[in-house]
Amino acid sequence: MTHDLSRLLRPRAIAVVGGGTWCANVIDRCRDAGFDGPVHPVHPARAEVAGLPAFPAPEALPEVPDAVFIGVNREATVDTVRRLAAMGAGGAVCFASGFEEARAEAGDGARLQAALLEAAGTMPIIGPNCYGVINYLDGVPLWPDQHGGARVASGVAVLTQSSNMAITLTMQARGVPLAYVVTAGNQAQLGLSGIGRALLEDTRVSALGLHVEGVGDLRAFEALAARARELGKPVVVLKAGDSEQARAAAVSHTASVAGTGAGARALFDRLGIARVDSLPALLEALKVLHLAGPLASGRIASMSCSGGEASLVADAVLRRSLVLPPLDTGQGAALRAALGPMVALANPLDYHTFVWGDVEAMARTFAAMLSGDVSLGCVIADFPRVDRCDPADWDCVITAGARAAAEAGKPLAVVATLPETMPEWLAHRIIAAGLVPLAGVDEALTAIEAAAFIGRDRPVPLPLVVPGDGGAARLWSEPEAKRVLAGYGIKVPRAAAAATPAEAAARAAEIGFPCVLKGTGAAHKTEAGLVALGLADGAKVAAAAEGMDCGAFLIEEMIWDGVAELLIGVTHDPAHGFVLTLGAGGTLTEILDDSVSLLLPVRAPEVAAALAGLRIAPLLAGHRGKPAACRDSIAAAVMALQAFVTAHAGPLEEVEINPLICTPDRAVAADALIRTGEET
Repeated sequence: MTHDLSRLLRPRAIAVVGGGTWCANVIDRCRDAGFDGPVHPVHPARAEVAGLPAFPAPEALPEVPDAVFIGVNREATVDTVRRLAAMGAGGAVCFASGFEEARAEAGDGARLQAALLEAAGTMPIIGPNCYGVINYLDGVPLWPDQHGGARVASGVAVLTQSSNMAITLTMQARGVPLAYVVTAGNQAQLGLSGIGRALLEDTRVSALGLHVEGVGDLRAFEALAARARELGKPVVVLKAGDSEQARAAAVSHTASVAGTGAGARALFDRLGIARVDSLPALLEALKVLHLAGPLASGRIASMSCSGGEASLVADAVLRRSLVLPPLDTGQGAALRAALGPMVALANPLDYHTFVWGDVEAMARTFAAMLSGDVSLGCVIADFPRVDRCDPADWDCVITAGARAAAEAGKPLAVVATLPETMPEWLAHRIIAAGLVPLAGVDEALTAIEAAAFIGRDRPVPLPLVVPGDGGAARLWSEPEAKRVLAGYGIKVPRAAAAATPAEAAARAAEIGFPCVLKGTGAAHKTEAGLVALGLADGAKVAAAAEGMDCGAFLIEEMIWDGVAELLIGVTHDPAHGFVLTLGAGGTLTEILDDSVSLLLPVRAPEVAAALAGLRIAPLLAGHRGKPAACRDSIAAAVMALQAFVTAHAGPLEEVEINPLICTPDRAVAADALIRTGEET
């Protein structure tokens, strides 16, 4: 069900139910913010709350409220929601705790949350167990505590599951214009995706920042990303709480290689949502996107009047998907004309202090750097503290930067290496000059990287393959797994089964030498000593079988012309779908730690790009005169595995081919593992 949040987010009339300190605070916050509509307290026994006349019940209100802050206990919250819904109220923030989040402690929390949902019906509710909504555009703080924001004409929206995190975000002093700050709490009715979509619909919102513990409904999250893409509004996410749940019962190498958080990372990458790892980086990224928008590339120019700062930037760029391109001929000539013969010209540029204060020379220098094949320029400048120094001598950076950015038609960021040298008043002044103020080199470059990631051209993603309900746990035998996968088009070696060493020798003679002998019954056969390679005759096969502690054997042809070994595997991630892992395979999978994760379904070009990004890509391409692997065969194996997963999405937990032996003309699954159902 899609809920209309327009009245709740942008109300003309507000009601506050309850008489405690929290409710009085909401009224005070609305008064402080200059909300120009009526605010009606509701309390059954008090004549007034926070200096305003109180009404004894919602039904006694002089008008139907658009937005209601409900600050009463959990049982009374359910009753209040039911009465408001019957009145046709626009929506409510449910502040009380003790619902689903307290299932273990309260005992009846789940029941009460279900009752709350039933009471709300089609009326939107945010929470329970949350602080609510601050609309800085219209001065609407349905908020029971202090906050640090101020009215803005346009800005970014921030949405989090944590009320305390939301308070912290409002206290930022980085010059980020906050349009909305919203907490989702338990997400009983409205999840992050539904609230996020409603925030993006406001034309005054330029970008959306998410602090995510879990994405919840995958289809709803896909819809959020699709709507953001349609509106041209970027989304940045700070993901918290990566868990082991997708690997808890895994028996394959795939799960350990993919690691925690692989599903979330793959989901955000797939949907074109930029990821950051800290609150400062989230705020700086939103600032770049609000002021400069998505960037056409990760190619940037950096300028400073110190070689030390130039080195800081150069080192930080190496850790990111950014490029400091060399200067072209035109840039070199323009810089030489502006700076004279004594300055070494490079990107990053140390333009030296002798031009400091010469606005004309600085502007020409900055414009020359921006004239190259870059999407953004950075000027490193740390302004002095005003209580002990005079910052007037630094005005030249802003003046020259504004002139250069206007001339080049490209964004220019003023980057402080220390956040404290970019105070809020200065950030606002820099913004007014048409520049982008950024605090901290690492955070600034992370923000620029995020904007460049969002700016990439990418195909519209296919709908995710959503897992089913599982079933009884089962680990398939290798022969059975290979038979099934072969039915989907995956190449497997010629093979035969045997019950005794003598029979193994006989079957080997039929398959041909050299051959491979495997003992059955273990997921990781090499570690258990159940694999013997390159056996040249029947006697060696029998001897190897005698030394294996197992009850049955598998004899296979030896794939002798492999140029590389890959791992291709899929694990069921309950939160994100099916995670496809492509990486270096064989016995050194975990040691090499060379893999990439995607979410199914994938297209063949995405598989090719993922393979090209592996460190073993040179082996696949033909290293030092050796033949190249057949890339088409590898891609065909991946797409065949995807077809198997799609057909078995209900019960599948994991499937792995390791190694996939890649030869010049084929790709052969030398080992395979399938696990379906969940352990009970």
